[in-house]
Amino acid sequence: MRTIAKSLATTSLVLVTAAIALPSWAADLDAPSTIDAVTVYPDGASVTRVITLDLPPGDSTLVAKDFPLGLDTSSLRVEGEAGAKLTIGTIDARPPRAAPPVNLPELDKRIEALKDQRADLQGAADAASARRKFAERFAEASPAGIGEKGEARPMTEWRAAFSAVAEEIATADTAIRDAMRKQREVDRQIAQLEADRAAKPPSKLEVRVEIASAAATKATLRVTYNVRNARWAPLYDARLDTGARDHKPQLELVRRAEITQSTGEDWSNVSLGVSTVRVSRGGSAPELNSLVVRYPQLPKPFALGTASDFAMPSAAPPMTRQAVPETLAKKDAESSPEPRARVDEQQANAEIGDFQAVYQIAGRVSLGANEGAKSLLISTMTVTPDLAIRAAPVVDPTAYLEASFKLSDDTNLLPGKVAIFRDGVFVGRSKFSTAARTDAIRLGFGADDKVKIERSVVRQNEGTTGVISSSKTDVRSFRTVVRNGHDFPIRISIEDQLPVSENEDIAVEMLPATTPPTSTNLRDKRGVMEWAFDAKAGEVKEIKFGWRVRWPKDKGIVMTPAG
Repeated sequence: MRTIAKSLATTSLVLVTAAIALPSWAADLDAPSTIDAVTVYPDGASVTRVITLDLPPGDSTLVAKDFPLGLDTSSLRVEGEAGAKLTIGTIDARPPRAAPPVNLPELDKRIEALKDQRADLQGAADAASARRKFAERFAEASPAGIGEKGEARPMTEWRAAFSAVAEEIATADTAIRDAMRKQREVDRQIAQLEADRAAKPPSKLEVRVEIASAAATKATLRVTYNVRNARWAPLYDARLDTGARDHKPQLELVRRAEITQSTGEDWSNVSLGVSTVRVSRGGSAPELNSLVVRYPQLPKPFALGTASDFAMPSAAPPMTRQAVPETLAKKDAESSPEPRARVDEQQANAEIGDFQAVYQIAGRVSLGANEGAKSLLISTMTVTPDLAIRAAPVVDPTAYLEASFKLSDDTNLLPGKVAIFRDGVFVGRSKFSTAARTDAIRLGFGADDKVKIERSVVRQNEGTTGVISSSKTDVRSFRTVVRNGHDFPIRISIEDQLPVSENEDIAVEMLPATTPPTSTNLRDKRGVMEWAFDAKAGEVKEIKFGWRVRWPKDKGIVMTPAG
């Protein structure tokens, strides 16, 4: 058991009897609570409710009936402050019993009266149906144009007969429709009363806390618990000012948290924070078992006609090396829609630790259950980026503007969706991967139409070499022309591919006339070459690139992108 005496005390006892059980005659005290603080994780949330009440001396049981059904009962924790010594006993969480409706006899009388009214309406409808059938039989049995001796009746008589029959049928139909409409309304009232009469299932969880106070005192208790069905994800706005002759380029990176929750409780006017901790992963790394490699076992023959003919194997066969799969998890990234206007927002307070980051949103926040996603500002950072043009004309001759930068604060970059703006115009969507604050980050900002790139084939032929042991060859050479149409210098990077051989019989060599690349195996990708240079205003650069592939004449080759 824990005590509280003008100080903070906690208990982690959940659904377990305390070491010293409190007396069974403890009085129940209603303990309404309000949500004060919420910390949202990528896969859940931690909620803190506050209970403030006056405690009598002696033993009491606090009963709070407004907790959500979906909370994790094993996560319940209680801490608090009081002006006298308090002892916390057991903490119990249970669904409250369904409460019977009040004034049950009155509900029964109303239901009975409505059923009698429905029966009267049914009788009226049946009587009207009988009148209608009688009128129809009368019209069929007594032709209007023939008298008792077969003589023709006057025109006025058979018209009057037809009018009487039609009037009877119309009156009967009106009475039937009116009775049916009233019956539908009575049926709705009966259904509503019967639903009210039935015991309603609980929509909240009841939390009971046994507590003993040495004296009458005012106490404030905080109950914390975890819930699922809540999450947050990073969102970013990247706003690039490309600069001009009189000022350098600037990049504003706006971080936001997109929060959604369907926990069954409304978070109204709460202190809200987001944390990078993933609570569902647990605290320890997974334990690996031995991985055994063996020859596959052939099924044993069995006699026909036995029960084993149709028996399923009790376990899966051992995995062969070919059967070991590799799973690649992919997440599509979409950016947030372009905002129409920018407003000033308060930034979150960041608490950065060695293993996690917690961002406390400024002010008080409200987010209802099933309200949908809400985007909240975390921080805004402005850096001076390095601008460059990057292109891969072997695939696409478009020149793309790219900004490279490093984070200016102590936080890491979390993976998330990015909305890209260049000089105030929304230009596209992108995504961020996880990056440490010391990593260089590259972000594309769309096509630059003032830089023109043209790649052409200078030579492409296949043939054989050698007299006695000839081999096949494939020789190709290319010419890439880059024109800087800006009135200022800019860094340009051109990428291309040199084939890579994974067989000793296939030889690849770069042609001597190739312009020496500035980087090879760019970004640890084999055969990817880069030519990087600073192009002056209006300058034209030419890059020559060629290669030769040689392989045995009795074989064929294919060139495919690496997986």
